Amino acid sequence: MRILFKFKLLLTCLFLSGLLPDNNKCIAQQLNYIYKSDEAGYKCFRIPSLITTTNGSVLAFAEARKNDCGDAGDIDLVVKRSSDGGKTWGPILMVWDDAENTCGNPAPVVDEQTGRIVLLSTWNLGKDHEREIIADTAKNTRRVFVLYSTDDGLTWSSPKEITTSVKKDNWTWYATGPGRGIQISKGKYKNRLVIPANHVTKDTRKNYSKVILSDDGGNSWKLGGITREDSVNETTVAELSGGRILLNMRNASKKRVRQTAISKNGGKSWSHIKADTTLIEPVCEGNLLRYKYEGKKDALLFSNPASKTSRIRMTIRVSYDDGKTWAFSKLLYAGPSAYSCMTVLPNGNIGCFYEAGLQRPYEGIVYEEVKLEDINTKDY
Repeated sequence: MRILFKFKLLLTCLFLSGLLPDNNKCIAQQLNYIYKSDEAGYKCFRIPSLITTTNGSVLAFAEARKNDCGDAGDIDLVVKRSSDGGKTWGPILMVWDDAENTCGNPAPVVDEQTGRIVLLSTWNLGKDHEREIIADTAKNTRRVFVLYSTDDGLTWSSPKEITTSVKKDNWTWYATGPGRGIQISKGKYKNRLVIPANHVTKDTRKNYSKVILSDDGGNSWKLGGITREDSVNETTVAELSGGRILLNMRNASKKRVRQTAISKNGGKSWSHIKADTTLIEPVCEGNLLRYKYEGKKDALLFSNPASKTSRIRMTIRVSYDDGKTWAFSKLLYAGPSAYSCMTVLPNGNIGCFYEAGLQRPYEGIVYEEVKLEDINTKDY
C-alpha cells in the first residue's frame, strides 16, 4: 500500500523568506510524497533516483538518512516499487545497509539485453565527513560498489567493490551520479553502460567529472574520459543523435549555470567544457533524460531548480536539437525544491521524482507524472 502524504500548500502573496519569485501568486498545490521525513525510522530521505525496468516496473531509489539530513552518518540505500506505472507504490525495500556507515549516491541503469538492474553506489565510514575525505585526514576513504537485481528490484545482491578499477590513488572524494546511468542504444558502442561520476584530486583539491564504463552488462568496470577542465561535480549523462554522449554538470565554481561536454567515442574522452547559459542553477544537481520517439526526432529533457539564487522552482525543459536550445519548459513546483531524476513511464509519459517541501526542499521526495505535450509550452 502506498503511503501518500498530501499537503495543501496555501501561500499568501507574500515572499516566503525571499524564496519565491517576484511574480509570485498564491499557490494551492498538493505534493505527492513517495518518501517523507520521519517515515520508517528515518529522519530524512534525499538523493532521488528513478528508473523504469524492462518489465515496466518503476523503481524509486533514495538515501534513507537515519539521524538527520546531513550527508554523513548512518545512511542506507532503499527503493520503492510501482507495478502500475507510478500510480501506487509498495513499501520501503532495503537495498544496502552497512550498520552506521554511509551507503549513497545511487546511480542505477537497466541492461536492456537481460533486464538486469545494475546499481552503482559509493560508501564511506559514517564518521568520516566529505571535508575530511577531501583533506585526506579521514580514517577511511570514499569507495565504489556495484549491486544487481535480477527480479525487477525486489531483492539485491551483496555489494561488490570496484574501487580499484574506477578510482585512481590520488583521488579522495568520489561520487557516482547521483541520478541514473544510460545504456548506449546504437552505433559502435551499442549496449555500453555509462555511469556519470565525479572526483576530487588529493594534491590540488580540484573537482572533475567523468564516466565509468561497462561493456559486459555491468560485470566489470573501467574508467572512461575525465573532463579537461575542473570546477564541476555532480553529473548527469544522456545519449545524443549520431552516437554522441552529453555530459551535463553541476558547477562547483558558483557561476550559476550548468556546464556541458560532449563525447564522440562512447565516453572515452570529452570536449572542452562549455556553459549552457539557459540552464541556470543555484548550484545543485540536475538530471538529463532522452525521450525516444518512434519515427520522430528524439527529445532531450532536463530537470532542476531553475533559479540562480535559491533551490526553488523545479522545472523540466525540453530540447529538440540535442540540447543546443531549450525552447519549452514546464514549472512543476515554485516552492523549495532540489535534486531530481526522471524516467519514461510505460504509458509514454514522464515521471519526475524530486526533493521538495513547504519550508525547505528536504521535507521529502515527491513524484509527479507529466505529459511531454504539457512541457511544449512557453511556461517559463
